[in-house]
Amino acid sequence: MADISAKLVKELRDMTGVGMMDAKRALVEVEGNMEAAVDYLREKGMAKAAKKNDRVAAEGLANVASNGNFAAIVEINSETDFVSKNEMFQDLVKKIATEIATNKPATMEEALALKTDKGTLETELIEATTVIGEKINFRRFELVEKDDNAAFGAYLHMGGRIAVLTVLDGTTDEEVAKDVAMHVAAINPRYVNESQIPQEELEHEKAILSEQALNEGKPANIVDKMVAGRLNKFKAEISLVDQPFVKDPDMTVEKYVASKGATVKSFIRFEVGEGIEKREDNFADEVMSQIKK
Repeated sequence: MADISAKLVKELRDMTGVGMMDAKRALVEVEGNMEAAVDYLREKGMAKAAKKNDRVAAEGLANVASNGNFAAIVEINSETDFVSKNEMFQDLVKKIATEIATNKPATMEEALALKTDKGTLETELIEATTVIGEKINFRRFELVEKDDNAAFGAYLHMGGRIAVLTVLDGTTDEEVAKDVAMHVAAINPRYVNESQIPQEELEHEKAILSEQALNEGKPANIVDKMVAGRLNKFKAEISLVDQPFVKDPDMTVEKYVASKGATVKSFIRFEVGEGIEKREDNFADEVMSQIKK
């Protein structure tokens, strides 16, 4: 067997965009011949899939899966919203969430290397890209652990356009935890409670509120009281437990959860595509570029 160096593997990965193990496997198969390795990957459909990497994948689905005291929330991206209706894609998203919850990888690299009945998660993503015809990208995941006397709450909005995973301590009632997850999906709080709000964020908001009060022409001696009141309102608006519960606005989320003998420990909310800069193609330029070819 030819001696396959890490440098050679990296070079093939850079040329084709495939994963490390696939690149190494291809080089071993053709005894280190780079051109033959590229052909091998093309024949397997892997290099073709990798060439889609310049596209922007900002659509897709998120999902939640649990296994005992562990749960995972994942986001898998595609190029168009149409793919989210594809059964193969939907099954893949669910499978990835289950594999993460079951095997508990610490990093994305470990996650992609997880063994499956078809190879690894990475090879399954490549296969999906080839079959579906769009770039499929495993963007992110988070793994959460709970105690025995706690409950996971999972909620998917619009089939997975938004996914939420909550943890409630003091109860094992998953329906209560799901109610809180539904609230998080709808209202989008930023923190569990105000103690989690960074001091610099509070100082920034306070400076803005102070300037607003002064610009309103309020006397300086009451500006501080106004700012304090508005800052408390700001903190309540972004803190989950202080928000009016979406299913019963007469009580806060904290009071609703307390009525069930529980407290909110944490929540994670994934909205597909958030933070991804979507490419805006100029249709006229695209047409002209095709005419010039």
